[in-house]
Amino acid sequence: MRLQIQTAVLLAILVGTTVSAPTARAQNEKKDYLTEAEADKIRDAPMPPDRIKLFVLFADDRLKKFQYELTRTSPEGRRSEILNSLLNAYAGCMDDAADQVALAQEKQIDIHAPLKLMQTKGKEFLEILQKMDSNPGPEYDTYKETLQDAIEGTKDAIADADKAAKDLTPAPVRRKPS
Repeated sequence: MRLQIQTAVLLAILVGTTVSAPTARAQNEKKDYLTEAEADKIRDAPMPPDRIKLFVLFADDRLKKFQYELTRTSPEGRRSEILNSLLNAYAGCMDDAADQVALAQEKQIDIHAPLKLMQTKGKEFLEILQKMDSNPGPEYDTYKETLQDAIEGTKDAIADADKAAKDLTPAPVRRKPS
């Protein structure tokens, strides 16, 4: 009887650690498209508004790098892999910014300024991506699907930001004492 209880306790401990280990590991992992410094900045950002700004800036960086790679005169051997990974990283940053908008709404945090940034930059990004899609370059087939995914992701992020802007209560207006 005592042996059965010890075995049951040992089994429960083993199952508990097996189930909780992947969860703890997933919480500590950084996004695979962020550098260590960027992941640290996100981790150090105390509130969703700060994270929204950072993710939009990181998306801007990825898009600029993508444009640079397209115009390089001496492309690398893994060019299609680099182009696709930059577009995926861009889309991931925009998606994470939209997730932070939802989190801020849930916690009822003021995100007026980051939303404006996300809306204006998102529209700029969308124009750039759509221009690339309508005027395909020589290697367009290698990144076509990823580009179209990035366009859809950007449209979704803009729609989320627009919806959040409509749902937000207006910022308090300070009245001058009379």
